[in-house]
Amino acid sequence: MRILIVAATSIEVAPVVAGLREMSERGPRLTRYAHAAHDVDVLITGVGMVATAAWCSRVLALSRYDVALNFGVCGSFDPALKPGDVVQVLTDRLAELGAEDGEAFVSIHDLNLPAEHEFTNLAPPANAALGRLRTVSGITVNMVHGNERSIAAVTARFSPQVESMEGAAFMQSCLIHGIRFAQVRAVSNVVERRNRDAWKLADAIGALGTTALSILDGL
Repeated sequence: MRILIVAATSIEVAPVVAGLREMSERGPRLTRYAHAAHDVDVLITGVGMVATAAWCSRVLALSRYDVALNFGVCGSFDPALKPGDVVQVLTDRLAELGAEDGEAFVSIHDLNLPAEHEFTNLAPPANAALGRLRTVSGITVNMVHGNERSIAAVTARFSPQVESMEGAAFMQSCLIHGIRFAQVRAVSNVVERRNRDAWKLADAIGALGTTALSILDGL
């Protein structure tokens, strides 16, 4: 099986890569590994939805994969999701795509403009480890939330459970190229006024690595 792993940063997938056998460089930001009988390409896109969309589309246009997996961290709006929890994001949207009208936000849908802004994974890979994860809805943003007023506004608007800076871009790329995929994220922090002292990034990355290797073992 040919598998593509996508991450924004190498730090987020360091525990995953440590469990693979490196084979060769495949091109810019892309490295080939082996795991059991699988060929595993790891793509480090850089942070943000533009970088993720561009690099994913480039790689998916040049090579055919059986499955694509997006591994990364996220912030949680949901009090039931604690730092270190690992989830599968089934629905994601571009939360900032729209216009301001005074204090109001007008969505791209309400503007009647032709833009895809919400993406749903209707057919994740059949995988026992993946199936054990809690499924959530997410938003993808250019600027992570850290203001009580904006947090309240986006919560009222979309009721998201998690946020990232890449998820929806990864999902749209996979949907365009017709590849089966999964977006898997570990909660590193509660979405609140920026408080790095409360983040548990190392715990999140460790939990993500354990889950990711279990998913690979089940493919």
